[in-house]
Amino acid sequence: MQAQAVRIAAQGTPEVMKLESVDVAAPGANEAQIRQTAIGVNFMDVYHRGGQYPLPLPSGIGIEAAGVIEAVGSAVTGLKKGDRVVYAGSAPGSYASLRNMPAERLIKIPEGVSEETAAAILTKGMTAEYLLNRCYTVKPGEFVLFMAAAGGVGLVAGQWGKHLGARMIGVAGGAAKCQLAKDNGYEFVIDRHKEDIAARVKEITGGAGVPVVYDSVGKATFDVSIKSLAPRGFFISFGTTTGAPPAVEAATLQKMGSLYFTRPTLANYCVAREDLVMSSTRVFDMLKKGVIKAHIGQRYKLADVVRAHADLEAGKTVGSSVLV
Repeated sequence: MQAQAVRIAAQGTPEVMKLESVDVAAPGANEAQIRQTAIGVNFMDVYHRGGQYPLPLPSGIGIEAAGVIEAVGSAVTGLKKGDRVVYAGSAPGSYASLRNMPAERLIKIPEGVSEETAAAILTKGMTAEYLLNRCYTVKPGEFVLFMAAAGGVGLVAGQWGKHLGARMIGVAGGAAKCQLAKDNGYEFVIDRHKEDIAARVKEITGGAGVPVVYDSVGKATFDVSIKSLAPRGFFISFGTTTGAPPAVEAATLQKMGSLYFTRPTLANYCVAREDLVMSSTRVFDMLKKGVIKAHIGQRYKLADVVRAHADLEAGKTVGSSVLV
């Protein structure tokens, strides 16, 4: 069957992505074929396309999408033609109109949740879930510092953290993004364009610092993140949008207050089917209860994928971006 898919023959700038016509075979025994209606755009896609993460080439791009099952393989149980499904954290290739996926990585979309919302929220929601609940267990009354608070993960984390009773401190750039973060659970928002982040954190916390910082920015915020931590605090580095942070010396962690440093990924926290189901169930439960909401800041046609990546890398986006 013919489909439209974004492919790359080399890693590099957004222009390496090309929309091509491809043949999609019938699904394998343990696969389902999905007619995809909404595709989530994540910074992981930029890492794959740009070369930060090596890929066998040529390759597809994209790790998240939602749609309707067209056919299932002979060994698939629990799924059928017509079911609405979503997936996150797949092998690259979600930027496509039709795709075969391993059935064990698919999650049924609950009633009342649109495919567009599912594609915009699942990766970012499960990232917030494992960060706040499992990588470090956020406690009521604790201060939490979150970089890129107006991004897709940041907005979900602000809402989820507030629900957990945390006192959320967000960092964003510019008045509009700071206000958006404020509207999505952050008690305090620091404008990185105007304020000294570490000094402001110490002011907010009465000089103590925060017990945990979540940093997806990387190189540009490493120093301020580590200076914002309280003794025995947790530095959780889960992204590198400005490049990789410097190598972390054990002596630095000791001198800065016996700190902990970790670099987690969603792939590790949801590699098992039971973890995937647990995390996605928590996300959709929070969504249905109104605790979190998907903030879709940008919608692009699949043919406009180059612009979508350029906007994301330039910091022009807020919340989630989807290809439709």
